[in-house]
Amino acid sequence: MATVTNPPAMDAKVNENGRILIPVAIREQMGVKPGDSVVLTLEGGVLRVESHRSIIRKIQEEFKQYRKPGVLASDELIAERREEARREREQGLG
Repeated sequence: MATVTNPPAMDAKVNENGRILIPVAIREQMGVKPGDSVVLTLEGGVLRVESHRSIIRKIQEEFKQYRKPGVLASDELIAERREEARREREQGLG
């Protein structure tokens, strides 16, 4: 597996419109291209810039522990909703 190294810290300026130019080396490392949107968060006075792709990967990794091999979560959800609807019909609620 290839080792990913972060580029060294780089200076950037905030222009009169409040814009910051992200240096090429950092954009490339992030996989961000012109026109892409990013998510900005402020954590303890530190501005964090993340690509949507990065956030999705983190969420997928976090939820991987709940994954059941060979079972789609969407199929499980549909089955649960159908069962719930069936019970409501039997109870005269639907």
